[in-house]
Parts: sequence; C-alpha cells; structure tokens
Amino acid sequence: MAPIVHTSGVRGIVRFIAFAATFGAISAFSQSSAPAWQSAVDRAARKAPEARIVVLDIASGRLLAAYRLDDAARTLAAPGSTLKPLVLYQLVSAGRWNPASRVECNRQLVVAGHRLACTHPPALPFDAPEALTWSCNTYFAAVARTLRPGELGRLLRPTGLLGATGLETDEAVAEFREPESEDSKQLALLGVEGVRVTPLELATAYRWLATELAGHPNSDAAQVVREGLEDSASFGMAGQASLGGVAVMGKTGTAEGVQSSGTHGWFVGLASAEKPKVVIVVYLPAGRGADAAHLAGEILANAPLERP
Repeated sequence: MAPIVHTSGVRGIVRFIAFAATFGAISAFSQSSAPAWQSAVDRAARKAPEARIVVLDIASGRLLAAYRLDDAARTLAAPGSTLKPLVLYQLVSAGRWNPASRVECNRQLVVAGHRLACTHPPALPFDAPEALTWSCNTYFAAVARTLRPGELGRLLRPTGLLGATGLETDEAVAEFREPESEDSKQLALLGVEGVRVTPLELATAYRWLATELAGHPNSDAAQVVREGLEDSASFGMAGQASLGGVAVMGKTGTAEGVQSSGTHGWFVGLASAEKPKVVIVVYLPAGRGADAAHLAGEILANAPLERP
C-alpha cells in the first residue's frame, strides 16, 4: 500500500461558527425530519436486517429514527475504537495529552495476547488528528499508558456512555471495569476489554461530544477531534460513510464478542460535518467497522440533509 500523506491541521474559524449555529433550530428539525430519517433507515436496513440503527437529534436529544430499537437498547458489546475520540477530547482539554506528540506505529501491536495490529497503510509517526483519521491502535495504546488510577471512568461517565439513556424502557446499562494494570488500560481505551455499551449509550456519548465541539469550537481539543473525525469519514478508516454524498464526521470500531472469536462492527457519525444535526449509530453484530460505515453511507444517501 502507498504511504499516507500527512494532512495539515489548519481549519478555518468560519467553519466552527457555522458548526455552533447548529443548535438554533431544535424542535422544527426534529418534528419535520423524523419521517424522512425513518424512511432512510428502513431502506438501508433491508441490506442488513440484523443491524441496530439509531438516529438521535443533537439539539433535543430525541430519537428521530431507529431500527430494531429493542435490540439497540439491550445489546451490550465492546465499543472498539469508538472510545478514542471521547477520551482524546477530554485528555487534550485537561492538558493531559499533547496532540502534537507523534507516535511511530509498526502495525504490530500485541497487548496481553491480543493481536491489535493496525490496518492503516505505512506512515510516518502520527500526531493526534492523524491517529484518529487512521484509528491507530499503537498511538492510543501510548495515550492509555498515561492514564492515572480511576481516570478512565472519570472521563467516560460525564459523556453518558456508562449509564441509562432514558430513550427506551428496560434498557441495559453499560458494563465497566476500571483498568488497573498497564495492559488493562490499553485494552480498555481501545474498547477491547473491560467495557461493554449499548448503541443508545454510544449515541448519547457522541451527542455529548457534538455539544462540546460546538461549545468550544476554537479549543485545541475540539479542533483536533473534529479534524480527525472529518478526515476519518472522508478518506480514512470510516471513509465508506462518505459514499452517501454527505460530508460527515465519523468513527468506526471493530471488536470481538465475549463468547465468540467473530467480530462486530460499529460506526458513529455526526452529520452533516459542517452543521451537525444528528448522531447516527450503526451496530452490526457480525462484521467490521468498515461494514457499519458502509451501511451508514446507505442511510446518508437518502437522509434529509443538505448536499454540496
């Protein structure tokens, strides 16, 4: 594969002002767009009837559309790499991680017997936005090794990831075990062991992230995470989502089940990238993150969003 060409981290202030303006029209968007979102979800789900899909209005927190909602409320699964933006945003915000730090990746990561080799092309050492774009496990394993005792739980709880969402009755609640050893910290941040969440909880957490990005658009943390998620869904590991013709910020995740060596796949996106109005979560009980991103692209192809 060809080497990765590093991209610039420069993003315009005007784009952030437009992003913050998203939160102006709450109820009108929710009420008028819900049927169209449900139609887009139902149409895409014909190609993956086993999927759990959630579309959440960022401004109001209301469900706009869902597929297999009961399952989305009760399915607990390892989140894989979808945790990376949530943790990175808070560590950079707190001055606990320098996003300019570069980490070299040989794509050979093994942690406590888990083979976590990166699938991105060969590259020069990554900084934070690039590591998000290409979902570099080696980079985020280095981030995880800096976590203090009890810190991961303190970072995740405010996002809503580890608690009931109130979006559905009788919903399951995340399982979380605070990591103590260096290995367990890495496996937890990479979403491999020690944490299982529902699609509803992941949607809630990314709604929190969208609100943070809008509320602090010029902060280093917001710019780093936004750049990484935009590029991921444009040409990086979540690039399949861009096939829907709508620019989106997104992150994929792939992990193994508790009782199976098979993988499940996640995609979480904020759409559209310029003025995010919704969180889209796609969970595939059998597959990989790229498969979930592709299904998200199918949804976006018919979504009630403005196109370039």
